[in-house]
Amino acid sequence: MLSPITKSRLRRFRSIKRAWWSLWILAIAYALSIFAEQICNDHPLVMGYEGHVYFPSVHFYPSTDFGGKYGTEADYLALRTDPEFKAHGGWMLLPPIPHSPLHSYLDLSGNPPQPPSWQHWLGTDGAARDILARLIYGFRICMTFALALAAASTVLGILIGGIQGYFAGWIDLTAQRLIEIWSALPFLYVVILIGSIYGQTFGVLLLILVIFEWIALSYYMRGEFYKLREQQYVLAARALGASHTRILFLQMLPNAMTPVITLLPFMVVAGISSLTALDFLGFGLQPPTPSWGEMLQEGLQNLQAPWVSASAIGALFVTLMLATFVGEGVREAFDPKSHQRLQ
Repeated sequence: MLSPITKSRLRRFRSIKRAWWSLWILAIAYALSIFAEQICNDHPLVMGYEGHVYFPSVHFYPSTDFGGKYGTEADYLALRTDPEFKAHGGWMLLPPIPHSPLHSYLDLSGNPPQPPSWQHWLGTDGAARDILARLIYGFRICMTFALALAAASTVLGILIGGIQGYFAGWIDLTAQRLIEIWSALPFLYVVILIGSIYGQTFGVLLLILVIFEWIALSYYMRGEFYKLREQQYVLAARALGASHTRILFLQMLPNAMTPVITLLPFMVVAGISSLTALDFLGFGLQPPTPSWGEMLQEGLQNLQAPWVSASAIGALFVTLMLATFVGEGVREAFDPKSHQRLQ
């Protein structure tokens, strides 16, 4: 059951149309990007051959299944125009955007990058890969990375900041000195060092950013728990013999969630920006992974083809703008002064 104050905050957030619709746009776009293989792929969604039905977008089929000689995956691009394939009753139902983010379309006329056309709506990059396909897959990677980073950082920030504020004393003092030392480490050097040892993979980059991103939230949670530790209901719970875990997570945490909720959208913004910046500098995900930062680097190397960088800049700008609108709306809705004005 939601408290009257929480219901009032939700109504306030819904009344901020810019934030409300921004949240819906981001949520729908991310939900669609999860099914990117069914929306944007050079593999058919469904195809038929000699009376059999196949689903190449979700299953591997060797070339021998369609009259080929080898056990490697079938070349569906070649099958599209293969007369022998059609002579055996072959047909295909292609995705709305029939291009892969990793395939280089070297058969196009001219040298890459090619300008936008009816075949490639946003053109191709320096490796003749479809830009729209890379934008869609890059959006999924950015959002997944940012959401995972925000979730993991939130858990750490709540746990460490809450313990500091609840126990105070020497525990808080020791933890605070360690946090100050840790936050002084040069982030980029840590990325370079760990990436060179363990590789620049999605999991490694996420781990590196998580161990730095939680620090800011822990300061807010430390202050909230400091404020709540002397409240009457906390003192009563201690007197009744409630465990520290119960008091921390069942009594105090629900009343200390305002900083978490208001900072969460901005943590997502920071995650997208950090991954894009690392990819642009060459310390992020390794090519040929679809990445907005790598696309920005491609645009820098191909200044004669402005559509390459313009596409990535436009997608990044819109995404960050929508996420910022959501963050501003949440912050305004959860502002205690706004609640008092509504009363």
